[in-house]
Amino acid sequence: MPVTISMINMKGGVGKTTLTIALAEFLAIEHSMRVLVIDLDPQSNATACLMDLDKWKRRNMRGQTIMRLFLDPFRDWPVFLPEEAVVRNASNIGGGVEGLDLIPSGLELIDLQDSLMTVYSDEEDRNATVYLLRDGLGNWVQDYEIILIDCPPSLGLITQNGLAVSDYYLIPVIPETMSIHGIPQIITRVNRFKRHTGVGIQALGLVATRYREQNKEHQLNLSDLRAGCHKKGYERVFDSIIHESTPAANAVEFRHHPQTLRQKYGIPRPFNEYRQLTMEVLRYVGKQVYPVDSGFAAQSGRGN
Repeated sequence: MPVTISMINMKGGVGKTTLTIALAEFLAIEHSMRVLVIDLDPQSNATACLMDLDKWKRRNMRGQTIMRLFLDPFRDWPVFLPEEAVVRNASNIGGGVEGLDLIPSGLELIDLQDSLMTVYSDEEDRNATVYLLRDGLGNWVQDYEIILIDCPPSLGLITQNGLAVSDYYLIPVIPETMSIHGIPQIITRVNRFKRHTGVGIQALGLVATRYREQNKEHQLNLSDLRAGCHKKGYERVFDSIIHESTPAANAVEFRHHPQTLRQKYGIPRPFNEYRQLTMEVLRYVGKQVYPVDSGFAAQSGRGN
């Protein structure tokens, strides 16, 4: 059974997509895991960073994106097939990473959420819309070990579909007042969603992103976030901190062609931060963690 993690925050620009991509690549390359990224964000940034844009546009025209899954309720028969939508060996590292797959987003998702709310006006039908992703994927995902879902910056129906299939949710957050202001609302709304649907999703924690250690506000806010985090409902603040890094942020662009993780994320800081974060995630979800530089990746034929 795969472990599924939704990456959520109601505020954009917090590094959610960059974090999703980095975790996926480190899991696939350094831990030889079969990883699936599902891009539910209409902005399609994860898609643009993991596959060629021209190929994505052609796929979008043929309906080979997650958009087709959400359009099925408007049709007399389902047409979404995950095996047709999936992009194998995604990423810009070395021409693609073995074991890292992607179900790309579609720009039309921006308007789809409102359409779903309109078509399914009564409560019973509307409740069913949070299970469209679950029903559309079915048992097809069972061969993956980790599924990462990049959700839109909202807690609307599209994000709820991600939550409904997830074991955990992870909140990337910049330790700034405007960024952390909505965290209690996220926790409250996810807990309400759990009570309403009965899904067993759990908070995995907060990850501090775009951190500037010389910034006093960042220091104070991070300390406040760590204090009583279990009581506040988000379980933990990860020890790994992702510092502000222009080279690492630029590296996710697909037009760059790094050959290794080290080339992509830069050393020592960005590479080591994402590496340590990946191991923390694996530890907290109960997956086997291989010591860094243990030679496991090399033995499995996937260098870093």
